[in-house]
Amino acid sequence: MKEGQIRKRARGIDRAFDILDHLRSVKVSQRPAEIAQALGAPTSTIYDLISVLLEHGMLEVTDANGSVFLGRRVYFLGLAYREYFDLTREAGVVLDEITATTKETSQFCMLDGNKYTVALQREGSRPFRISANVGERTPIPWTASGRLLLGHLGDDEIRDLIPADDFVLPDGSHTDFDAYIAEIRQAAKDGFFSFDSIVDTFTHCFAAPIRDQNGVCVATVCIVAPKDDARKNYAQYRDALKSAGDKLSHNV
Repeated sequence: MKEGQIRKRARGIDRAFDILDHLRSVKVSQRPAEIAQALGAPTSTIYDLISVLLEHGMLEVTDANGSVFLGRRVYFLGLAYREYFDLTREAGVVLDEITATTKETSQFCMLDGNKYTVALQREGSRPFRISANVGERTPIPWTASGRLLLGHLGDDEIRDLIPADDFVLPDGSHTDFDAYIAEIRQAAKDGFFSFDSIVDTFTHCFAAPIRDQNGVCVATVCIVAPKDDARKNYAQYRDALKSAGDKLSHNV
């Protein structure tokens, strides 16, 4: 295969993943024309790629209008990954223990490309709900885990990884890059980070790292608690998370 053909095929593969990521993000089925508009891609290209993805079971037609959504093969691939990646199974058990002990919402979080996502969650036993949408992609600087998951990267690598718009917070203010880097370096030393949530006004977020054999933070365990309870039980929640992170690090 000639170099030009290789590059063209690579671009097609990238665009196919864009389609899958887009449907995951919107969480509803869409017509090919809608997907093409959202991605800013030629409609003919999107139709061709959707046809291929349908043939391979990565997408499924959901209605008479030709709308498509993620196919069951994606689900089975996810099951295979979970079977191979023991950490997710162990994390579920640890989250159950954290929530049983603290009564707070606990989470297992990871990077998904240049975004942060909650991979697993156990809701706390409270009359009001504190939770996040599992699988939703969130700007890394908005999160406590975002101070731990990038600790192995250099300053320039972090700047290149995170889109500029992701430093804009929900209230329209901007995260200072140098201050953010300082928090990342301190969190790496402390093996822990917590702060008042940037996304809402009444919760405090705690995060501790899960490290691989090289000391790289590959995931985090987190607690999301009301601010008053977080202040009252700060040491307990911090110690519970650090212990859980150390426990899970032995399984990486």
